[in-house]
Amino acid sequence: MYRLTKSLPRAIGRPITQAPGRRASHSQSSPSNAQTNSRTTHFGFQTVPEESKESLVKNVFNSVASSYDIMNDAMSLGIHRLWKDDYVSQLKPGSKGPMRCIDVAGGTGDIALRILDFSRENYADRETSVDVVDINGEMLREGFKRFKKTMYHNTPQIAFHEGNAQELPETQFSSNTYDLYTIAFGIRNCTSIPDVLKEAYRVLKPGGTFACLEFSKVNNPLLSAVYDQYSFSVIPLLGTILAADRASYQYLVESIRRFPSQPDFAKMIQDAGFVTGGMHEGKGGAWRDLWGGIACIHTGVKV
Repeated sequence: MYRLTKSLPRAIGRPITQAPGRRASHSQSSPSNAQTNSRTTHFGFQTVPEESKESLVKNVFNSVASSYDIMNDAMSLGIHRLWKDDYVSQLKPGSKGPMRCIDVAGGTGDIALRILDFSRENYADRETSVDVVDINGEMLREGFKRFKKTMYHNTPQIAFHEGNAQELPETQFSSNTYDLYTIAFGIRNCTSIPDVLKEAYRVLKPGGTFACLEFSKVNNPLLSAVYDQYSFSVIPLLGTILAADRASYQYLVESIRRFPSQPDFAKMIQDAGFVTGGMHEGKGGAWRDLWGGIACIHTGVKV
């Protein structure tokens, strides 16, 4: 039995390391770091120093962790559950035998639970395993509580790890290890998407699949207008009512608008070394839109 962190409950899995994403260049000052420290990125619609985004995002998810699933239900009218079901069923975990999976930014455990349930219910697979990785301890705590109510608790099929998607430590997440890498509604919150994709490519086995479920760009002008009105008017209000936290949900809405378009993100996946479908949506394409592009599933294969 191992501790997730000093403050988290006990869980099956390898010992957890503190999130390794706090590079020395972010905490030390020297002439050689001047250029690095001057780089900026976006936090919602704000421009912030690159080294500040990780802590800002962490504060958001510390704030919303306990109400995250409730708010997702409220924001999407429960549709996010259907999207996640669709996402996992498209990947068919267990169909080719037991798999070793890593679910990144998956602290609440909902994707991991779907993977294990799908494998068991459809293929009688009780050997597929999922390593859940999240930079946020509060989110991991919620996932751990969820799994305590399941048959997978205290089994080798599930483990929780606090870690940074941009710098998964080689000693804990070895290269060429996993059959499936999933990240759902999390990659847009990372400071460097190319670094996340690079690490995903590293830890997957040749032939392994990268799969990302993320909010995306709506192409239909009418639907886009309705969606924008709902997003910027209703969602922050729901954050105030249900979570007493308007600012965090305002950020979540803004972060969606700053995420690359479907073709741009598909190109980033290809640039990381993955083979994708054609640069279009649908059958044989690099991505598949859900609900007109409100959400989107991107996949790539390591060669």
